[in-house]
Amino acid sequence: MKKSLQYRQLERVVRGFSNHRRIQILELLDRTPELSVTDVSRELRVNFKTIAEHIRRLTAAGLLMKRNDYRDVRHRLTSLGKLILTFLRTLE
Repeated sequence: MKKSLQYRQLERVVRGFSNHRRIQILELLDRTPELSVTDVSRELRVNFKTIAEHIRRLTAAGLLMKRNDYRDVRHRLTSLGKLILTFLRTLE
């Protein structure tokens, strides 16, 4: 039973970054942490709602963390997010 739970957690992480836009977001936040959804949307030139959904999935997977900054919510990589980004770079 415990192994099954571990596999499900791994699946959630893998699904979290299994999209080219999400990988772009991880790389952007690695270079420039503490960006809002608006900042990420503007930088990548992608619709706000699309970026918001990708960030939601990355956060659910444990790859991003959020911090409230007055009206904005700022995002940065978690230690797991940094580890996944390092892993992805080895695949290039």
